[in-house]
Amino acid sequence: MLRLEGLSCGYGPVQAVQDLNLEVRAGSIFALLGANGAGKSSTILSIAGHVDLHGGRILYNDTDITAWDPMQRVRSGIGLVPEGRRLFSSLTVQENLVMGGYSRPREETEPLMEEVLATFPRLGERLSQRAGSLSGGEQQMLAVGRALMSRPDLMLIDELSLGLMPKVIDICYQVISDLKSKGMTIVLVEQSTHRALEVADEVAVLESGKSVWMGNARDARQSADMIDALLGLKHSDGPSHS
Repeated sequence: MLRLEGLSCGYGPVQAVQDLNLEVRAGSIFALLGANGAGKSSTILSIAGHVDLHGGRILYNDTDITAWDPMQRVRSGIGLVPEGRRLFSSLTVQENLVMGGYSRPREETEPLMEEVLATFPRLGERLSQRAGSLSGGEQQMLAVGRALMSRPDLMLIDELSLGLMPKVIDICYQVISDLKSKGMTIVLVEQSTHRALEVADEVAVLESGKSVWMGNARDARQSADMIDALLGLKHSDGPSHS
């Protein structure tokens, strides 16, 4: 469904990602792991069209979307849950959800919202509440729900578990597992390696904007090399990590 070919991107003269190649299969969960500043967020923001490309191509369903603007990408089926949620804090929960569905025909708004509220019943209890007054967990539910309002085929999720209580993390991970079971493709950026490896099919570890390990999640769970890459010790001669 998604292929990055020699992707390089950044902010002005600063290059955040260099010559990245990866392929995401339809209906799978692809986890991008790495420390802060590794280039994970820049990668998915470039897929969504929010970071300048310095080189390479982005192909989505075998179509080159490198030059497409963010609106075209949303309409083609690419949804984004950004780090920090980036909600419209002064708007209500309901208004945020409506905004999320702006790319869809108006007659789809109500059925899409019903689907989101079935996924996150707690949001149904907060429809008239301002987004900025929600708890952190509720805000993350709303951020995911807002992205679902565009009816994406590919969901880009940046730091799903960051700052959340364990119970809310469980809810969010159950939701993305359910979405995968319904055929959605997900690219997941996470610092919580353990949780990401529980749900991912494929994994890439980034360091300083470059891929230093890539493979399937089963191998990742058993790979000392992957752990070393994640810790920035890929050239270590020390003992293997379990």
